[in-house]
Amino acid sequence: MWDSESESGAGRDYDNGVLSSTKHGVQTDRFEQRGKSWFVATDVPSDLLVQIGDFSFHLHKYPLLSRSGKMNRLIYDSREVELSKVSMDEIPGGAEAFELAAKFCYGIAVDLTATNISGLRCAAEYLEMTEDLEEGNLIFKTEAFLSYVVLSSWRDSILVLKSCEKLSPWAENLQIVRRCSESIAWKACANPKGIRWQYTGKPMKVSSPSWNEMKDSSPSRSPVPPDWWYEDVSILRIDHFVRVITAIKVKGMRYELVGAAITHYATKTLPGLIKEGSTGSLGEEGSSSGSGGMVVSGNWKGGLHMIVSGNKDDQFSITQTRDQRMIIESLISIIPPQKDSVSCSFLLRLLRMANLLKVAPALVTELEKRVGMQFEQATLADLLIPCYSKTDTMYDVDLVQRLLEHFLIQEQMETESPGRQSMSEKHMYDGIQRSNNSNAKMRVARLVDSYLTEVSRDKNLSLTKFQVLAEALPESARSCDDGLYRAIDSYLKAHPTLSEHERKRLCRVMDCQKLSMDACMHAAQNERLPLRVVVQVLFSEQVKISNAIASNSVKETGDPHYQPLVQNRKTLLEGTPQSFQEGWAAAKKDINTLKFELETVKTKYLELQHEMENLQRQFDKGTKPKQQSAWTSGWKKLSKITKMNTMENNEVGGQNNVAQARKAPRRWRNSIS
Repeated sequence: MWDSESESGAGRDYDNGVLSSTKHGVQTDRFEQRGKSWFVATDVPSDLLVQIGDFSFHLHKYPLLSRSGKMNRLIYDSREVELSKVSMDEIPGGAEAFELAAKFCYGIAVDLTATNISGLRCAAEYLEMTEDLEEGNLIFKTEAFLSYVVLSSWRDSILVLKSCEKLSPWAENLQIVRRCSESIAWKACANPKGIRWQYTGKPMKVSSPSWNEMKDSSPSRSPVPPDWWYEDVSILRIDHFVRVITAIKVKGMRYELVGAAITHYATKTLPGLIKEGSTGSLGEEGSSSGSGGMVVSGNWKGGLHMIVSGNKDDQFSITQTRDQRMIIESLISIIPPQKDSVSCSFLLRLLRMANLLKVAPALVTELEKRVGMQFEQATLADLLIPCYSKTDTMYDVDLVQRLLEHFLIQEQMETESPGRQSMSEKHMYDGIQRSNNSNAKMRVARLVDSYLTEVSRDKNLSLTKFQVLAEALPESARSCDDGLYRAIDSYLKAHPTLSEHERKRLCRVMDCQKLSMDACMHAAQNERLPLRVVVQVLFSEQVKISNAIASNSVKETGDPHYQPLVQNRKTLLEGTPQSFQEGWAAAKKDINTLKFELETVKTKYLELQHEMENLQRQFDKGTKPKQQSAWTSGWKKLSKITKMNTMENNEVGGQNNVAQARKAPRRWRNSIS
């Protein structure tokens, strides 16, 4: 059936592409147009005027009555005896469709094409041109052309579905939209080797390709890419595109192809979705929208944002905003549920526009969950989403916080859902899952640190928001806190008025033991950090150096049971592995220098201690009394001798000698007295 593509789309024949009927009464072979009025080329004067908008048709009653049930009712059920004027502004397809239907009633040949068949089919239904009035009426012939010609052709199905945009709800009620959507879906999911029509995505022509064009584009000449149908379906209106994608998903097409088709459609219909340039810029303080405008992000690389001012009184702007909102809501609803069906960058850009255009909150929440599923694939430029609410911050930090929460929830759910597996498979799955989760968390940690560094320059960013976002990830997600240190330093630089307590509170989110050597050297000289944090940094660096010295000493001793501490060293200094990659000799030289400095400090300490003892002895001599009586001098000498004897005999006599030594001077004292 697909071989019918070789037929002409503009003049494809059903019974040689021409509809004709036996002539009834009035003999004519053409209509004549004079301005916006149509006349029948005959000598018989017209007796009926049909008005459709600005167009008027001067016709005869009998040909129309013989084929149209609606004209029968209008004329015979009218209270006027001689009805000579009828208004049909609501006819689907308008004046063009009625012209073709009128020609068919007069027996004039009518060419059926993919561009006029849908309007003519709906007009025939409106005029009630059924088989009850005459066999082979317009409804029957247009329906046959749709079923046997249009639906067998990819190109004609697209054109008919495109033409149905102006025929709602008639095209829906007559199942034209449904049948064309299913025909397109069936052909899109079929084996591309059987495709015999042009699929290059060039602008569609009404006529089908010639035999030579078909021969050049045949599968034998060039392979058919899997995305051959993207460009064609992207010309459809959003509601018809949704119908086609839904039918394609039902027929089992791979989810990544469906997601790519949705991405392609979004880039075609949402001009602001993929925008690298900018027509304006925001200052460091950001920009707030006026009463009649709104701020639209235009530079996806961060920093600058395009300003699109819109007047609320402008009807075109309101209509365009409403249409774009409907497109975004529809695209969100048809994105495949699989994780990698669309890129995280596309989801974030869609989320950016959804927040700007005030999309339904439920759909925004669903989109945020989708971003959380693949948050590790995001980039910093995609996360720099301006804050469109009335808050003072330049970027929507709360949104990133929600995305991070969805990511952590998703990671937890994946960890807890191994399913029914054997014990060995479960252990293997757990190991792979833990490794993947750990890598994903590390990537997200680096992304969050970069984001914090960027948004910390906003003077309106509160300390609480910064701290909550920095502490959202578990400690195991960061093997090195250099990125977090940069963000903290950037925040301190942009907020110089923070109190000592606030600076200490800010620095608590950082683990000094996870800083690299370069970061420690910078922190030791950073005047913006609290003194306590600087001390912690120096202490942690000293511990790292001690561990490095110990591991090097053990390695040099040649211990056969020595186990290299490369992993520990990497864990300690992972933030700056270049310190060891550039050569251990440089690090060893620094360590020897530090050891020499420690020995020098120790020597100076001993010298100072010796000088202090000398000063103490001189001080004691200076504080002794100048003269003493003979009695007092003799008593002190005797007491000193007694104490010395007691200390010498302590090992032999114990406590008895101590008691005798205490009694002896008392007896001597009594004898003296």
